[in-house]
Amino acid sequence: MSAGTPAGALRPSILGRIDRLPPSRHLMGIIARIATGGWFEFYELFMPGFIAPGFVRSGIYTIENKGLFDYHSFASFLASFFLGMFISTAIFGFVSDRVGRRAVFVYSMVIYSIAQLAIVFLSDPLLIDVARLIAGFAVGMQLVNNDSYMAELTPRTQRGRYMTTSFVFVLSAIPVAAFLAAWLVPHDPLGLAGWRWVVLIGALSGIAVFFIQRGLPESPRWLESHGRTAEADAVVTRIEQGVSAECGPLPPPDPTAVDLTPQQGRWQEMFGRFYLSRTLLISVFQFCQTIAVFGFTSFVPVLLTKQGFPIVHTLTYTAIIVLLAPVGALVGRYFSERIERKWQLVLTAILIGIAGTVFAAARDVPLILICGGLIALGNNWMISVFHPYAAELFPTRIRASAIGFTFSWSRVSSIFVGYWVGNLLAAYGTRGVFTMIDAAMLAIVIGVAAFGPRTNGRSLEALSP
Repeated sequence: MSAGTPAGALRPSILGRIDRLPPSRHLMGIIARIATGGWFEFYELFMPGFIAPGFVRSGIYTIENKGLFDYHSFASFLASFFLGMFISTAIFGFVSDRVGRRAVFVYSMVIYSIAQLAIVFLSDPLLIDVARLIAGFAVGMQLVNNDSYMAELTPRTQRGRYMTTSFVFVLSAIPVAAFLAAWLVPHDPLGLAGWRWVVLIGALSGIAVFFIQRGLPESPRWLESHGRTAEADAVVTRIEQGVSAECGPLPPPDPTAVDLTPQQGRWQEMFGRFYLSRTLLISVFQFCQTIAVFGFTSFVPVLLTKQGFPIVHTLTYTAIIVLLAPVGALVGRYFSERIERKWQLVLTAILIGIAGTVFAAARDVPLILICGGLIALGNNWMISVFHPYAAELFPTRIRASAIGFTFSWSRVSSIFVGYWVGNLLAAYGTRGVFTMIDAAMLAIVIGVAAFGPRTNGRSLEALSP
């Protein structure tokens, strides 16, 4: 029997019981454990730009590329990872909807860890690209899965706050990767190239997940949508007991909330009349946001080198710039339930566009650091908001599949953004790169402002029937 339910009374719905939960350290602890997997994902996502000078120094990759199939170019290192992510998100997003959120959380991180460990011992660029593709496949499934996982465990009035808070921790991986690279990449500790040490740290994720996953609950919404109501009830009861032990008696559930009807999700639903506009909106958004996030972050050292800074200074300046990554998530957390998430996405796109334009024209160090920091803040504020926003726009039965399909468009742009940035840098310098980024941000402003639904404070089932 759930906490706060009188003896002999009908048990309230699973959804009503979740949505009445007050803010608590107990539930935040569950979200934090899921976010630990995300920490290693973002470490891997943003690490390449920071270790790029190490690859060049070791003679493994070159910044210049001679075409799409030039596996000696650094762009191929980026593209192979994103190709793996594209395959997993576009084709295998349904796995989480079929087998459960917890299972995908565990096994995808183990696969990623093994692939990362292989890279530490490889020197052939083609073999490194293959290992990167496998790592990207695993990380793609993890990113899709974790957004669904966290959204389904959290109450409607605090969903944005729980998820953006998790990204304060997740995005701390970016400055950690940057500072490790600044410290290790220019050197060869114990005779091993510094970039290999940075990759090795990411490979430790499998060990971390082994301990973290024990006792982690399955999504009760997922269980109920698959007809496993007794298991869903047991999961929610344990969460209620933990929250009530911390916060006291729980408020009564919403009596109008109903149980989820077991229903097999169909992939085609995201293209039906109700969800098609959302699918198109998030697909375009994902394609464009990656141009800013990875077009800038993955090439910060290269962009600074292009402006005449030596390698040691570029890595230090990059580390300073990306310190604002978790600060961006903190801003997202503060505004998570204060400003509609759609308008936060519009604001961040405007901030990135303006700061990027100034960064491209800047030549003195203070202005470069200020504008670079504002771009990093805007990018990561955007990241902390669009993850809960996209998860809110689709129903439990197809949530991971739909997030996966729409997220795959960010992998499409990710595959090519390295080539685009390289070619634009060679032809037009940093101004050319930021013209591309500005165009992508303009598309986000227009699309989200005109077509993005409002989501704050609404139940997932009301938003996505």
